[in-house]
Amino acid sequence: PITPGELLCLGSSLAFSGLFYYLYRRKARVVERIQEAPKLQVDDDLPALVSAAEGRCLPYVALEGIVLPAQAALTSHYHEGLQGVIQKLLLKEHRLIWNSLARSW
Repeated sequence: PITPGELLCLGSSLAFSGLFYYLYRRKARVVERIQEAPKLQVDDDLPALVSAAEGRCLPYVALEGIVLPAQAALTSHYHEGLQGVIQKLLLKEHRLIWNSLARSW
């Protein structure tokens, strides 16, 4: 005979297994799309290619080319001869409006 506690454990185990398998498959599809991404060179044709794309956006591409630092390249303290650069980020803040009814922004 199976007790209700054992049925509860079995059911929750199956539910969690199904959830984690679903999340795994979803992430696996994203990884496949990234691995199949077209490789583009950073050159003068790139802005025209982006402008011609749907929504002026290329979802997954691998850019290949030489990166030059704006000021000085960063050097690693742990690996001699390893250098890197920092990508410029654009942060856009959305305007907050005070909601007096909910007393929140």
